[in-house]
Amino acid sequence: MAEHTGLNLTLRVWRQENRHAQGRFETYEVKNISTEASFLEMMDILNEQLINEGKQPVAFDHDCREGICGMCSLFINGRAHGPDDDITTCQLHMRKFHDGQTITIEPWRSGGFPIIRDLMVDRSAYDKIMQAGGFVSVSTGGVPDANAIPIPKADADEAMDAAACIGCGACAATCKNGSAMLFVSAKVSQLALLPQGRAEAAKRAKAMVAKMDELGFGNCTNTGACELECPKSVSIAHIARLNREFLKANIKD
Repeated sequence: MAEHTGLNLTLRVWRQENRHAQGRFETYEVKNISTEASFLEMMDILNEQLINEGKQPVAFDHDCREGICGMCSLFINGRAHGPDDDITTCQLHMRKFHDGQTITIEPWRSGGFPIIRDLMVDRSAYDKIMQAGGFVSVSTGGVPDANAIPIPKADADEAMDAAACIGCGACAATCKNGSAMLFVSAKVSQLALLPQGRAEAAKRAKAMVAKMDELGFGNCTNTGACELECPKSVSIAHIARLNREFLKANIKD
């Protein structure tokens, strides 16, 4: 008899035809999954199995599979991106699970991210927030030399940490209030810390917060769950900076 080397798993997967349909969990069995496979490779195997059985494959988002695009938005056993820290779903490997385990797979659960189909959600709300003010539009002429604008290293490092946000939506999906404050604060912070972003700082903070509220995201109550589940470890200290920027903008008015 051949030695068993893979994982036999039970998958409880959320299935939903569209945002208006009634969703439900469906149960599938997958066998002999390599512990070296990524979670998305396991999902690919499941979909091949379903197609071979003449069934509809599970729809889920993915793109780069390198942890930099933020597309792989899955809630796995109650955690955004699954049971590991500082990773996206595509960086999650099956060695984090054990043989015979039941894995529950859901889409992001947030009012700001309506379900498109199965595990795919509409995250265009984040794009709309960015369009509201997450950019620098002042005329800067030609590209200056790298050292032409002196920036303290501490500020540059903190701006880079904020810029590490990939907009995956794990923060809003994890927050009990469905707040997008960590995402918005990261995008505001990365510009607020740099001279190029100061010219439009007040306008940016007000516009992005207003768009966030308009799109139905909740308020921040500083529980820290967003920071804990952020795959890039973006700090909630940026939320404090966003609050300061927003307050200064309103005082200035």
